[in-house]
Amino acid sequence: MAQPTKALIVEDDTHIRRLLRAALTRAGHAVVEASTAREGLSLLDIDKPDAVLLDLGLPDRDGLEPIQPIKARSDATLLVVSAREDVSEKVAALDLGADDYLTKPFDTEELLARLRTTLRHRLRDSTDQAQVVIGDVEIDLAHRRVRRAGKEVHLSPKEYEVLAELTKRPDRVISHAHLLSAVWGRAYEVRVDYLRIVVRNLRQKLEVDPARPSLIRNEPGVGYRITIG
Repeated sequence: MAQPTKALIVEDDTHIRRLLRAALTRAGHAVVEASTAREGLSLLDIDKPDAVLLDLGLPDRDGLEPIQPIKARSDATLLVVSAREDVSEKVAALDLGADDYLTKPFDTEELLARLRTTLRHRLRDSTDQAQVVIGDVEIDLAHRRVRRAGKEVHLSPKEYEVLAELTKRPDRVISHAHLLSAVWGRAYEVRVDYLRIVVRNLRQKLEVDPARPSLIRNEPGVGYRITIG
């Protein structure tokens, strides 16, 4: 990593905090720890971390409550690390602003890889990137143009809007609800099949092998992510 980064762990389980601290320190991050949401929010203001690793089972605030205060008070990237496996919890966390979601028990190398990705895109977001190149696919957000292998690809308005929404937050899971609301607006209720059709069309036009997509990946029951490698 080009510069040392600071990570805030908000986790009430001492063993897991130690495990996270060891992995993050080994990867070159400075680490601060909190065992409650209240302490975490205080350290958020004092230490101004680059990343927050948040458990959802804290003793003073249950579940998803801390996510919005964290996002409102900081531009830190937020990775939820929780034992809760319910798809609805993952969707809600992402819709509230979490950048990614990792379920316990977790592999520390996967956690570090997810953190590297979210930190990389945090820096990229700050530059307001208008053009993204993924393999032989070029997405020009400024001019609403898409090319593959140098040739312009014709997309319908809805196909472009879904692709653009994914491209704005690369390598992050974007929930079905967020995509439907952003692209279809108030008419998104019971329109999940429309989204699946649009994604299938995008894969036909942009993937090397649409049957085994590597560009637009499905997160079962949650949403989609565009993978830039």
